[in-house]
Amino acid sequence: MSQSQVGILQPLPAHATYLHFDLNNNVDKDAVHQALKNVQRLVDGERIVLGVGASLATLLKLNIIGLRDFTGIPESKVELPATPTALWLWLRESDRGQLVHQQLRIQQALAPAFVLQQQIDGFKFDNGRDLSGYEDGTENPQDEHAIAVAIDVDGGSYVATQKWLHHFDRLAHMSRGEQDDMIGRRQSDNEELDDAPESAHVKRTAQENFEPEAFVLRRSMPWSAGTDAGFYFVAFATSFQAFEAQLRRMSGAEDGITDALFKFTQPLTTSYFWCPPMKDKQLSLDWLLV
Repeated sequence: MSQSQVGILQPLPAHATYLHFDLNNNVDKDAVHQALKNVQRLVDGERIVLGVGASLATLLKLNIIGLRDFTGIPESKVELPATPTALWLWLRESDRGQLVHQQLRIQQALAPAFVLQQQIDGFKFDNGRDLSGYEDGTENPQDEHAIAVAIDVDGGSYVATQKWLHHFDRLAHMSRGEQDDMIGRRQSDNEELDDAPESAHVKRTAQENFEPEAFVLRRSMPWSAGTDAGFYFVAFATSFQAFEAQLRRMSGAEDGITDALFKFTQPLTTSYFWCPPMKDKQLSLDWLLV
């Protein structure tokens, strides 16, 4: 029987590496097939989660219903970069050194068909807070609801990713009250503010306030590279509909009000992938035969 990659539903690890791969120029389908079979031996769905991008599906003539590239939000009031890549891997470990060895094995398995386009190093901060100091994922669905939101009937899942860059100097110039209004929760106790402004992030993204409801399973983490740092947003669902509904409202495309988060942070990337199911305790490659 097919089942989901279990890492999607598990708690966040202490450390993570997110790898985005592009197809090499003039690569042929046979080389891609071999690379995917090579990496299949490494992807256990728990310590390593894999997602397929639309360009890879196009090359292999795969009919993965609902898989497409992010192309932006019409009438958005803010810049939302579209950064499609062919393959995505989420490496999950409790030890940072293990990630190094995992990445080396993956890059070797995928060469020469794929080339690393981007590496993002994530980590858990203060038991699940963003680097701004606010708790993340408070309204995440739990237990059976999480499975229903994130995993389709065949065990697959669609994932939207965004790398956000924080401008900490802007945050530092805000009072704690202004920061709380921006988020819509108090940093001190994570309580939602009854009188938060309409631009507050909590109000912009209240999942139950969409029609239909726009629930996603978030598995986001802070990231850093030198003095740059921010948030790597990861949202699993059974389609991209809920993610785009939230982003449409955040970006002001729906009612002209932009999410107050944009006062101090900005998305640098937006990418879409489909995470195939597991079968007989290994990544299913049945979709290669479609």
